[in-house]
Amino acid sequence: MNSIKPKPRSRLRIAVGSLVYTLLRYLKWCINSGSYAKSRSSEYYPVVVFEHKTPLIRKLKDVEMWLQYNKVTNLQIAVKYLDGIIIQPGETFSYWKLLGKPTCKKGYVEGMILHYGKFKSGIGGGLCQLSNLIYWMTLHTPLTVIERHRHSYDVFPDADRTQPFGSGATCFYNYLDLQIKNNTGQPYQLHLYLTDSHLHGEWRTVNEVETRYEVYEQKHWITQEIWGGYLRHNIICRRVLDSNGEIIKDEYVTENHAIMMYQPFLTEGNN
Repeated sequence: MNSIKPKPRSRLRIAVGSLVYTLLRYLKWCINSGSYAKSRSSEYYPVVVFEHKTPLIRKLKDVEMWLQYNKVTNLQIAVKYLDGIIIQPGETFSYWKLLGKPTCKKGYVEGMILHYGKFKSGIGGGLCQLSNLIYWMTLHTPLTVIERHRHSYDVFPDADRTQPFGSGATCFYNYLDLQIKNNTGQPYQLHLYLTDSHLHGEWRTVNEVETRYEVYEQKHWITQEIWGGYLRHNIICRRVLDSNGEIIKDEYVTENHAIMMYQPFLTEGNN
C-alpha cells in the first residue's frame, strides 16, 4: 500500500504493455468462450433485485462540457449492447466481451478518459459511468464480482457524492474488465436505459431473493507520503440481511488506495 506513488512511464512502455495485456485477454476469452453470458431478451424478468441511477451530466473542474454531452452518446450506444443480457447459473458476465471495442464505426465519439492521473479525450470516453453503475448494483445482489479495477489516481474532489469513495469499477478495453459470475441457482438479467437526465440500471431475476444488502464504508483515511503527495484510502464492506432485516453476516468487499491529484484539505476561508 505504501509503495503507491506516481510512476512516469514512456509512451513506448505504455503501448507495449497495452498490447500484451490486450492479447492475453483475447486468449482468455477464447479458452473460456463457453462460460461467458451472451443470451439476451427484450422481455424482462419480473423481480427487480436492485435498481440505481446516476446523473448523465456533471460539472467537473476544468472539464469542457462537450465531453459530458458526448459521453451521453457513448452511453446510449453501449446500453444497446448490454440491455437484456441474461447471466445463467454458472455463467460469467464480461463487460468488454459483450460491448466489443468502442470505435467510430459503431458510432462512438470522443469523451473523457482518465489517463495516469489526468484526463484527455478519446473514442468511447465516459463508459466508466456504465461499469460503475453495474458494479454498484451487483454489490447489492447475490451475484459475485470476480474481476474489478479501480483507478490508481483520485482525480476530482468529491462533489455531491452519494456513494463511498472507490465504489465504482474503471474500465479500459479490453484488459481492465468488469466480470460478474452467477453462482446462484437462478438466472439474472440486466436492464439498462437512459432518460433525459439519468442513466438507469436494474438487476432482475425470476424469483424473489430472500436476502438484501447494505454497502457501507467501514474506514476512510488520508496519508501524506514521503514523496510529497497524499494517498486516499478506504475499506468497503456490506451487510447481508434476511427477509426480516436481521444481519446474517457482515463481509469485506474491497480496499481502495489512490494518489490524490488535488489538495485534500480545505484552505483558510473555505467551509
